[in-house]
Amino acid sequence: MEESTDFQYNLMSLFADGGMMMYALVLCSLIALGVIIAKAWTLWVAHRDTDRILAEVQELTEKGRIDDAIRVAAGTPGPAAAILLAGLRRIRQGEVRAGEIEQAVSTIGTIELGFLERGLVILATIANVAPLMGFLGTVAGMILAFGSIELAGDVNPTLVAGGIKVALLTTATGLLIAIPVNLGYNFFVSRIDKLIIDMEQGTQQILNLAWDMEQAGTLVITGVAVPRGPSSMPRPDATSASEPVSPIGPDADDSQLYDGAGD
Repeated sequence: MEESTDFQYNLMSLFADGGMMMYALVLCSLIALGVIIAKAWTLWVAHRDTDRILAEVQELTEKGRIDDAIRVAAGTPGPAAAILLAGLRRIRQGEVRAGEIEQAVSTIGTIELGFLERGLVILATIANVAPLMGFLGTVAGMILAFGSIELAGDVNPTLVAGGIKVALLTTATGLLIAIPVNLGYNFFVSRIDKLIIDMEQGTQQILNLAWDMEQAGTLVITGVAVPRGPSSMPRPDATSASEPVSPIGPDADDSQLYDGAGD
């Protein structure tokens, strides 16, 4: 019990000796810990049922049970299930535009990827900033230590060693925070890469299903997918941009435009 009390006292003493920068470093560590716990849970849930959902949807679609496959995908969390759900809902319509299925799964994939990567910027920032904050605390501590030596007027080895020890505390703390945060960041990136492969498998499964149904005549693909956005809007030609166009028509004369204007 006494050893535990001494250990706690030593930690508090070291924390106090580190100066104001220790508060910022502790705050960074708490934020990083919260993000790591939340991200670990999110990625575990996202990957938990991926293999099962891919196999089950494949089995149901091979039997032509599209509605059952949609219910299974809707009841399963994860990016692969979301992609399967988006594709199956459009396939169930029986008639889609060319490229509509690809556009739907691509949009869902982008949204899911953004959700999976949420929080990684925070971890990367803390992993990079924590050592710099530690170095800043060390520099500030060294400045104070040399200031104390200057005031003492004598180079006392004990005074110099004590000042350097206190100054290096923030550097050690910053590195202790940055190393596990960096490891966690790299681990999460590798897990997200695995989930991207799962999403690609789901996309390929949907495209294969659409191809098989089209060949069997149960899915009709018509026309060409019209791109959305400003690029799909008609552009006026040079003539219409420089000359006003009659609201009645190009063959209308002045009498049609101004009929009754003088009454």
